[in-house]
Amino acid sequence: MSASLKPSGLDLKQLFPFQLDEFQLQAIAALEAGRSVVVCAPTGSGKTLVGEYAIHRALAQGQRVFYTTPLKALSNQKLRDFRELFGSDRVGLLTGDISVSREAPILVMTTEIFRNMLYGTPIGEVGTSLVGVQAVVLDECHYMNDRQRGTVWEESIIYCPPEIQLVALSATVANSDQLTDWIAQVHGPTDRIYSDFRPVPLKFHFCNPKGLFPLLDDSGKRMNQRLRPKGGKGAKPAGKGRSPRQESPNLAYVLTQLQQRDMLPAIYFIFSRRGCDQAVAEVSNLPLSLVTEAEAQQLKQRVNEFLAANPDAGRAGQVEPLCRGIAAHHAGILPAWKGLIEELFQLGLIKVVFATETLAAGINMPARTTVISSLSKRTDLGHRLLTASEFLQMAGRAGRRGMDILGHVVTVQTPFEGAREASYLATVGADPLVSQFTPSYGMVLNLLQTHSLEDARDLLERSFGQYLATDYLRPQQEAINTLRAELAQLEAQLGAVDWKLLAQYEKLQERLKEERRLLKTLQSQADDMRVSDLAIALSFAVAGSMMSLKGQFVPVQTPLSAVLVTKTAGAGQFPYLVCLGQDNRWYVITVGDVISLRGDIPRLAGVDDLAPPPEMPLKPGQSRSGNEQTAAIARQIPTLSLPDDAPEVYAQIQRMQAVEAQIEAHPVQQWGNRTTILKRQKRITAIQEELRDREEKLGRNLHRRWDEFLSLITILQSFGYLDETTPTPAGQAASAIRGDNELWLGLALLSGELDTLEPQHLAATCLALVTEVSRPDSWTRYNLSPEVEEALESLRGIRRRLFQTQRQQQRELTRTYPGQTFEMPPVWLEYEFVGLAEQWALGTEWTELCSNTSLDEGDVVRILRRTLDFLSQIPHVPHLPGGLKRNAIDAIRMLDRFPVSGLID
Repeated sequence: MSASLKPSGLDLKQLFPFQLDEFQLQAIAALEAGRSVVVCAPTGSGKTLVGEYAIHRALAQGQRVFYTTPLKALSNQKLRDFRELFGSDRVGLLTGDISVSREAPILVMTTEIFRNMLYGTPIGEVGTSLVGVQAVVLDECHYMNDRQRGTVWEESIIYCPPEIQLVALSATVANSDQLTDWIAQVHGPTDRIYSDFRPVPLKFHFCNPKGLFPLLDDSGKRMNQRLRPKGGKGAKPAGKGRSPRQESPNLAYVLTQLQQRDMLPAIYFIFSRRGCDQAVAEVSNLPLSLVTEAEAQQLKQRVNEFLAANPDAGRAGQVEPLCRGIAAHHAGILPAWKGLIEELFQLGLIKVVFATETLAAGINMPARTTVISSLSKRTDLGHRLLTASEFLQMAGRAGRRGMDILGHVVTVQTPFEGAREASYLATVGADPLVSQFTPSYGMVLNLLQTHSLEDARDLLERSFGQYLATDYLRPQQEAINTLRAELAQLEAQLGAVDWKLLAQYEKLQERLKEERRLLKTLQSQADDMRVSDLAIALSFAVAGSMMSLKGQFVPVQTPLSAVLVTKTAGAGQFPYLVCLGQDNRWYVITVGDVISLRGDIPRLAGVDDLAPPPEMPLKPGQSRSGNEQTAAIARQIPTLSLPDDAPEVYAQIQRMQAVEAQIEAHPVQQWGNRTTILKRQKRITAIQEELRDREEKLGRNLHRRWDEFLSLITILQSFGYLDETTPTPAGQAASAIRGDNELWLGLALLSGELDTLEPQHLAATCLALVTEVSRPDSWTRYNLSPEVEEALESLRGIRRRLFQTQRQQQRELTRTYPGQTFEMPPVWLEYEFVGLAEQWALGTEWTELCSNTSLDEGDVVRILRRTLDFLSQIPHVPHLPGGLKRNAIDAIRMLDRFPVSGLID
């Protein structure tokens, strides 16, 4: 499609008076063809334009667009942007605790709110809340990787009616083709629009105490050779007995390097709030001017105007640095103050903002340069290197479209990471999207209200996680199919085999083996006795003595009669015997080869004249043919009878021969090669065992989420929230709640313990139910009111029972999936900070409230907003007392004031 075409009657040149990139045109063409799109392109490449086109198109056709984002801050920013672009009367906002113009044709919302809308309608149908919606834009779609939010994104895509177009906008990921294919399977025809083009290319740098250097060589694929450590590949890493740790450049040095090279404004990423605040203080004390006098005047004027309108929003120790173009941006800062920083940064008045990683999450704050202070960070699972996607997300903030020719990414040397790690992250490419899909109580209850258990399973098996598992396990499935084919072939080849007859035959073979073992034992015993007796007798034997032989050339079943001719020196104490056999052959034997010496038979005449063949070595085992002379003697040798001293041996021989005869006459002998049959049978057994093992493992991996779903059903049934698979009134109440653990919140609300609480006490109790404070050293000086303490104490027994039930199910799943634990939803009951909600509801001033806690202002706002969000749900939860709902409304009114209020001006 060219820019001169007018899709849907819209003039692209009029809408976008600049040259559109090829991927943008491809996405627009796909939308015009009625297809959904996955637009995967680098940060800052202009993906949002595709979403904007979807809005223009819907407005032109009198329809609506939902624009979803993963974070409330992004939703607020999009509201401001779209109001400016499309007009305030056309744009609304829904973020849980905020509802502004919800019937507007352009409705911005968090992805969770969109998912909640879909819960109220049978999957695949258009409910009243989606009437007239032409498209849903899923901004920052790579948030499917987020452990806490990923499930919401997958549910939104699965549940969205197929007639609504999806516009998924994602940063670069390694498996955008898989994401597109999955959406096409579960939603409808979808095109992948991929681009690795950056309108503002990135240049990577490395800063150490010696200066600022290019990180990569001219190819852009390998580390700059000048940055290799001394000693080359064999250089020892830091540690005991090794090279000293690398030195880090100080903050002032890095900023001076940036200023000298005209690389400001910059976002300087530091992975801790305290680190960001300390950096602001450190730079503020430096004799370093980052702004011009005119910029300083502008900053001072805007800051003063802001503080005049919001006197409680000024952040201690941050006002003066802000007037000098220096700021911090992290979750501990008041949202209103962060909003001011974002606005001033976009205007180019702030020259450096020290920010935590959250700023990289889609907020529109492009800079000429991003500085990444460390290539590793501390997480819940320990200290680790940044992932490629984390690195690229931060790096992608560099380069302002239409303002910069190049965007600069500066990595800083630390004692633990250097140019090697930096060049790896800069060249390795994006990580793939993985599924974070996890069932929840709310999911179970909402699905079972409108779907059968079989339908619910089908929906779960449509998740991206299931898609990836199926794809990942495809080699396993192919191996299973190959084994099944081989098994079928082998069974066909052995179809004519009578396995009963074969079993009989095998028993005969085992019996023959045992008979031979017994014969060997009897022979050994007889030999021991015979050798002992014969050794003495043979020492006196003379030429012409008659004997019976066994040995290498004579089977024991047919002993050979022979005559002793001579003796010769042996290797041990007994001589070797040279004999002439009845078969006219010469033998050299040992005492052990003699079965019997027959002294009762007269010596054979003429033996004294015989001599063994001269060519025959006189060693045991040697044998030669006789001649005419010996033949005459051999004919005189009588056939000797079996000796009477070994009857057991010969009886055993007869039994063995009888078994051999049975085997020889058995029908199995007619089937051909029995060894081949047995090999095939053994292979069949091996295949069957391998198939059982592979199919069990495959089933476990493919159906893990379903087993988790069933575990949640079991828990809900134990608390009376499900009758079989039908939600009870209590289950219907819990299904209307959104939180980390909907069952726990439902149990608390339906317990009756909150029914008579005053609004301020209700607010405090609700805070306890939805808040987790991760830092153990946090505190507040506000004590619990007796009413709140009594309510919380009464809930502890319910909480204990829920904990026990969840842990039991977790153990059951662990036994099913060794090494894989389903993380059961948390059950919060936070005592420490409930006083903050009560005092704020009672009218305490903001500055006084914050002076009585160790929490940052942003943290106080966040936990109070979470409390507001939960309180705002209570009036809409069925089967709750009217008094509780009215008190919740009053509590909302008491809490919802600046700076906690999230209303957008």
